[in-house]
Amino acid sequence: MNHDMKLPRGTTDVVSTHSVFGAPCWVSLASRDLETTEGFYTAVLGWEWRPAKLGDRFRMAVVDDTPVAGIAAVATMWQMAVAWTPYFAVASADEAVARAQERGGTAAVGPLSFPPGRAALLADRDGAAFGIWEGELFSDWESWRRASPAFIRLHTRDAFDAAIFYGEILDWASDRPGCCEVTYEGGEVVLRSQGEIVARIESGALGAAPDPTIRPHWQVHFAVSDVSACARAAEIHGGSVLSKTGDEAVLRDPDGAQFTVTSRPAR
Repeated sequence: MNHDMKLPRGTTDVVSTHSVFGAPCWVSLASRDLETTEGFYTAVLGWEWRPAKLGDRFRMAVVDDTPVAGIAAVATMWQMAVAWTPYFAVASADEAVARAQERGGTAAVGPLSFPPGRAALLADRDGAAFGIWEGELFSDWESWRRASPAFIRLHTRDAFDAAIFYGEILDWASDRPGCCEVTYEGGEVVLRSQGEIVARIESGALGAAPDPTIRPHWQVHFAVSDVSACARAAEIHGGSVLSKTGDEAVLRDPDGAQFTVTSRPAR
């Protein structure tokens, strides 16, 4: 859900979720402390901030005047987990929620109206939280995608089962023109929108027993130019580094929300 649909300067048109249905279209973080959260992500990812139309508890992160993410200080008030949540574009929020419930998912919030659209917060059959958004998006959606996540990854118990669940809700690999494409590559289910990888689903080695210590969840990967610098900044500003390789690091913010920074691919 986009917390503030005011257009960036120079933008005159918007596009609808009907044209990018099934693809990730936004990411949002439930936080306990806006000031601490803002300071941390400014230091680690270089984000700037502006107020959002939904009220004092909401902020919009921007990069070069392009909105990249929303922060909502509602974790305590709504008894929500402190976590990053991806939102997927849908043609009909009501239909998507009904499909999810029919297939064993749950609806935690909504659908609710947030003009100019509608949103809902759901969980899949294994409890991984995700959102849906029906309505308008910024016209230059590719700019949003370049400025925000490189992709999102679902860590779950059964990648194929999860792909079927989400595919039936979001019209992946359907006969609808413009739908997202789904392939199996390198042990993962890979989702592409307009030729770009936007999501991955993984469940470990084929035939391996589920790890009871890991709860299924969506992990947001932010593209950055310097992974090591982001990791150092996270530690300096109250976060932690959970794991790190040469081109990727899993970080935790001061509130406990996990995210991944990934080296920005050359274009």
